[in-house]
Amino acid sequence: MHLNASAPSPLVRSRLRTLLLAGTAVLVLVGGLLLAWPERAGAAADPLISLGKPATASSVETSSLGAKNAFDGDPATRWASAEGKDPQWIRVDLGTSATVSRVRLRWEAAYAKAYRVEVSADGASWTPIATETAGNGGTDDWIGLSGKGRYLRVHGTARGTSYGYSLYEAEVYGSLDGGPPPGGAFTVVAAGDIAAQCTASDSGCAHPKTAALAQRIDPKFYLTMGDNQYDDARLSDFRAYYDKSWGAFKAKTRPVPGNHETYDPAGSLAGYKAYFGSIAFPQGKSWYSYDEGNWHFIALDSNSFDQAAQIDWLKADLAANNKKCVAAYWHHPLFSSGGHGNDPVSKPVWKILYAAKADLVLGGHDHHYERFAPQDPDGRATADGIVEIVGGMGGADPYPIEEVQPNSQKRISGPYGVVKLEFTDSGYGWTYVATDGQVKDTSPKYSCH
Repeated sequence: MHLNASAPSPLVRSRLRTLLLAGTAVLVLVGGLLLAWPERAGAAADPLISLGKPATASSVETSSLGAKNAFDGDPATRWASAEGKDPQWIRVDLGTSATVSRVRLRWEAAYAKAYRVEVSADGASWTPIATETAGNGGTDDWIGLSGKGRYLRVHGTARGTSYGYSLYEAEVYGSLDGGPPPGGAFTVVAAGDIAAQCTASDSGCAHPKTAALAQRIDPKFYLTMGDNQYDDARLSDFRAYYDKSWGAFKAKTRPVPGNHETYDPAGSLAGYKAYFGSIAFPQGKSWYSYDEGNWHFIALDSNSFDQAAQIDWLKADLAANNKKCVAAYWHHPLFSSGGHGNDPVSKPVWKILYAAKADLVLGGHDHHYERFAPQDPDGRATADGIVEIVGGMGGADPYPIEEVQPNSQKRISGPYGVVKLEFTDSGYGWTYVATDGQVKDTSPKYSCH
């Protein structure tokens, strides 16, 4: 048995290696360790809290080597990432906030030479609770940890082989804090096309009003569907305008960029990235995904739909998803009755989502509100189709309705407002709420595919 207790208190780091010792010797040794390090005794007593919980990963080598395999309790199954690429990660949703005291990792031959064990309350901001810099595979047992969060991630930064990362099992021990169970109902506020170059001192400025409405609703989190800041989305403009309104709840916002974020003289998305930081780039790209309850959310960058990297990532992300319900959002909608009209740049992405039985997509770009009946990527109404919402009334000047598209069920141009979405374990619905608090539209109730 190899012990290493050199890490600073209160973290006691232990690496437990498999030894072929007589049963009596093992019992004596373990008993001595528990007496010498009381923290270890407490950690060893904590229950396993990750078994069977939803898991996602940055990539998978094949669909049969998905992230859930590392949390299924079966020593014969495993997760494997794409080969030859750093970094990679695997994470588990514990369902509610938890105090983590121990993490046990059983590596396949493709192990991590360097990695971090991290926890997060929201799946966006991560705190390391253990760090390995000279891993050699086998079994790593981190005991005496002190971490708190709903999500736990193993973030590999250097492979130990030329292959990828692969875990037979990742076991998380600790105590659940008694919060809401996974999959419960929750509310989300969504809007696009938000911060014109004005502030609340201007009575005609709309984005402070939509921000005040959004904050009163107090959702689980906020989605923005691009063009967050006008006109060129410089960092100085984000600070002068967006930050004075929607910035009040930036930490709870899950944004995507629009075309105006690409106009920045400092470089495409420069101000957007500098302002939002890891909130908008939690996986190192301008596209990412996360889970809430029984839902998988996919945030995409429609400025880059012609990039194979995003398309390949999307396919892998959907293949690894184990949630029943799927929502995706980006800036340029495939279907719209506004001035920009239908944007075919989104059609390949719609085809991928439709094949994966996704439920809902949201967009902006056209400055109006609109909802569509379920339809396929070719615009044919079908019960198993995707529902689309255009929600571009966050604060920029409204656009008129120009050519009503097939399957468009409701269109509103003029009253600024936000989309208030209500999600459950098995379905969803929403209202469009104007800045005066009046509900201007109520959707049907939909069940997940």
